[in-house]
Amino acid sequence: MRKFWVAGGLGVGLVLCFLALLVVGVYAAAGLAGGAGRAVGLAKGAVPAAYQPLVQKWGNLCPAINPALLAAQLYQESGWNPRAQSPAAAQGIAQFIPGTWQTHGIDGNGDGRRDVWDPADAIPSAASYDCELAKYVKDVPGDPAHNMLAAYNAGAYRVIKAGGVPAISETQNYVRIITTLAKSFEAPVGRVAPSRQAASAIYFAQEQLGKPYLWGGNGTPEHNGRFDCSGLTKAAYHSVGIELPRVANDQWNAGPHPKRDELLPGDLVFFAHDLNDPRSIHHVGIYVGGGYMINAPYTGAVIRFDKIDKPDYIGATRVTDAGAKALPSANAA
Repeated sequence: MRKFWVAGGLGVGLVLCFLALLVVGVYAAAGLAGGAGRAVGLAKGAVPAAYQPLVQKWGNLCPAINPALLAAQLYQESGWNPRAQSPAAAQGIAQFIPGTWQTHGIDGNGDGRRDVWDPADAIPSAASYDCELAKYVKDVPGDPAHNMLAAYNAGAYRVIKAGGVPAISETQNYVRIITTLAKSFEAPVGRVAPSRQAASAIYFAQEQLGKPYLWGGNGTPEHNGRFDCSGLTKAAYHSVGIELPRVANDQWNAGPHPKRDELLPGDLVFFAHDLNDPRSIHHVGIYVGGGYMINAPYTGAVIRFDKIDKPDYIGATRVTDAGAKALPSANAA
């Protein structure tokens, strides 16, 4: 990439010219492409490898859930941390409170123990509990998954009484967050709809080309307008009114994951130490087309164009406003 960067104005000009055509294509596609279909499985690399088989298996336990929905619940509850414990004493990767675990925890791995701290028990228990709630509200009108999630949050009685998701803001928000977040775990059956904000996010990133990298840089005056990789992507999408988390591996779940041959300008592209574990993501850039991204690479380098086809490329995310708002860190803010 160094040759490309120092080649002079002609090389950069050609790329920017090509980029302009691609950005126009984003807007054309945005008016024509339909949304993705329902999930038929988990997107590659969306769930840490240690838990992927459990989520895939138990996410198909009943019709009201699917692997992506179960993954979204687990991510929302604990961020895949099997030792998580909340101030309310919720425990483990599925965040069961002790009383609920006593009545609904199961021995998922058949070792004769029900251990809330063991994902091999906690993940099956979460799926089992979801399906149990779905049975309680199976005759309620509306989407079975929405009613199940509402029962999880507000109790089955309130869902039955309301004839669907009750008019409780916390419950409605919970249903919205989980169903939106599930899209970042789905393996889409069709092309992922383009982002209408992509062109402006790219424009912002272009304006930063040539600035020296700064670890922890957010582009603020005290950082002299300098960025690190996730600071750049966060600022680029902030410029179009979408608030991303600060850290690269948290930005991974801000929308669905297009395949490599489906990338469009504006998609975030990610790189990881372990291609089976999104928690190991260490770098992010903004795709501009033609196999290139704009990124803030590392200390001593400047914000520049680089190729994305590297051994540590784990995948991409098509950022959506709803997806960004559904992230746990965004809700905590």
